Amino acid sequence: AVGRWIAEVAGRRLARVSLELGGKNPLVVCDDADLEQAVHWAALSAFSNAGQRCASGSRLIVFKEVYEEFRDRLVTRANELKLGVTAESDLGPVVNKRQQENIVAAISRAKEQGGRILCGGGAPKDPELSKGYYIQPTVIEGLQPEAELCSQEVFGPVTILDKVDSLAEALKVANATDYGLTASIHTRNVDKAMWFAQRVKAGVANIN
Repeated sequence: AVGRWIAEVAGRRLARVSLELGGKNPLVVCDDADLEQAVHWAALSAFSNAGQRCASGSRLIVFKEVYEEFRDRLVTRANELKLGVTAESDLGPVVNKRQQENIVAAISRAKEQGGRILCGGGAPKDPELSKGYYIQPTVIEGLQPEAELCSQEVFGPVTILDKVDSLAEALKVANATDYGLTASIHTRNVDKAMWFAQRVKAGVANIN
């Protein structure tokens, strides 16, 4: 909405403008993917910088044949991540208390809309983290397409899992959002990768 307003103002002046309008970025994991690499990059994409990245992988779309293994590996990885600001930490706090509260509220609404919290789900209880606005790395499955987190950017360390039967379905789910910043696909098949990259509605398509 802000981008549209800026474009209107700039258009009246015939000013050139380039807009980066946020993202609800899909990361597709095919049944032939290298799951070790897919989990590694999915976790980095979703959780690094506490998810405060416009290109964050906030929607993980996984083929049913590898869904359970990918899910379990990702949850294990998320639970291993260390919160804090030391050199050994994997992710720090979100920017302020208001944003922390917004993220916690979005997770709560996801639960009300049928989402299952597989890990994380709120602020940590560790006293050592009480002075920062931290959010645990959170993975959610089971949301219906109309759920808020399936289409709205949360800008925190929260990602959702979608199970699909085919690449065509994965593309349909990937494109079911107003945003179109980045997209990713993990596959060993170059034809699948190029088919997806040419059809996904995103400014950038990453492969593996």
